[in-house]
Amino acid sequence: MILELVDIRIDPAKQAEFSEAILRGVNTAIAPAKGFRGFKVNHSIETPARFLLMIYWDTLENHMVDFRGSPAFTEWRSIVGPYFVEPPQVEHFNLVGKSN
Repeated sequence: MILELVDIRIDPAKQAEFSEAILRGVNTAIAPAKGFRGFKVNHSIETPARFLLMIYWDTLENHMVDFRGSPAFTEWRSIVGPYFVEPPQVEHFNLVGKSN
């Protein structure tokens, strides 16, 4: 399983709007994608403009090829993109260990 970590910066005055948009975007555009296994969204307490989106995929290809190459990616960006104050930072991780 692959973890996609997306570090998003928005205008802090639009927190409530963005919170609704990101959940709608994940549920409508990303969740139906091939290899999607789940997600979490966290909002920073110390930095109100910062959100972290964690998406779990079966494979890196499911994200980078299957999802990003699909019309669903365009739909996702149309929902959340207007809120970005800079391009999100995206990184992928393999699981090394976890607690029970």
